[in-house]
Amino acid sequence: MSATKPSSLFEHLSEINDPRVERTKWHKLIDILVIAVCATICGAESFPDMEEFGKEREEWLRTFLALENGIPSHDTFRRVFILIEGQEFQRAFMSWVESVSELTDKEVVGIDGKHLRGSRKKQQRQHEGLRMVSAWAAKNRLVLGQQKTDDKSNEITAIPELLRLLSLKGCIVTIDAMGCQKEIVKQIVSQEADYCISLKGNQGNLHKDVADYFTWAQRIKFREIEFDYCETVEKGHGRIETRRCWVTEDLDWLAEKADWAGLRSIVMVEARREVIGQEISRERRYFISSLSADAKESLHAVRSHWQIENSLHWVLDVAFREDACQIKAENGAANMAVLRHIAVNLLNQEKSYKRGIKAKQFKSALNQDYLLKVLQI
Repeated sequence: MSATKPSSLFEHLSEINDPRVERTKWHKLIDILVIAVCATICGAESFPDMEEFGKEREEWLRTFLALENGIPSHDTFRRVFILIEGQEFQRAFMSWVESVSELTDKEVVGIDGKHLRGSRKKQQRQHEGLRMVSAWAAKNRLVLGQQKTDDKSNEITAIPELLRLLSLKGCIVTIDAMGCQKEIVKQIVSQEADYCISLKGNQGNLHKDVADYFTWAQRIKFREIEFDYCETVEKGHGRIETRRCWVTEDLDWLAEKADWAGLRSIVMVEARREVIGQEISRERRYFISSLSADAKESLHAVRSHWQIENSLHWVLDVAFREDACQIKAENGAANMAVLRHIAVNLLNQEKSYKRGIKAKQFKSALNQDYLLKVLQI
């Protein structure tokens, strides 16, 4: 690649070892990876799409790629992404993200898993197929990293592995109830981060005990209990959403307190949703946390967690059609997921065009100058 390469991202991708035997190297690995990134940004969903993109943009691509033997075929793209070791591709991704992101104190980092539905093999219908556990920085709107796992239950082992790869000092880690595990909490605290983790019935009586405590506390109107409270109201599109948050450090009654590293508070969030012409709905959720009894901070952490669903998983399904991807090979499916994460990060960091990801993809496909701007973030 020439000295005019558009982004330091490509410097990190250049560190990936080429898994091909020497006699099959008709195209430089970095050329293949860069075309794949550009094509994915513009909406490519398959290896044939990558080849087609390369042919249509060959003249432009030659301004910063060697392309000594022209544009790689779709078979070449397929073979390369199946051969590249997933962990190595992930390391290059995370090295790049670390170089461009600046996580500040109290940055909320959401951890959650997503099923790649198209990766399920026909002979393994009893299994969901590959899942990717991802870390999402809410304020920076960046995927920080990912870890593959074969099924939902293995997220429990994948989460600590992913956490160990991240620099989390001063951050607030949020996880749904699947991640409410003593070893995961211990891992977060050991990395000098805080946590706010959802409770359900997967931890014995902990969920019931916390729910019963708040029921009792409300019944006595929190008399003689030190607590903090906040409320937010949002109106629009014919609905009113009210969120109320209570948090307390009154935990002397909790027999399991010592088993949870850094546990400092428990949280209850009540969401009330009123839509014109419909019944009012209410939902209560409970959390354990290492944060102090600050209701605004706790509610912010809880709400920020759902960004990983709305700003990442939903985008991957709608804008990138991830569930439609039929790549079955484990390395191929995982590497394509990382490729989509690269595209999400690049598109999110381009701020000049004030529209959503799908519109930015379309503009990138139409305007190579804008695509170059996306790549230079």
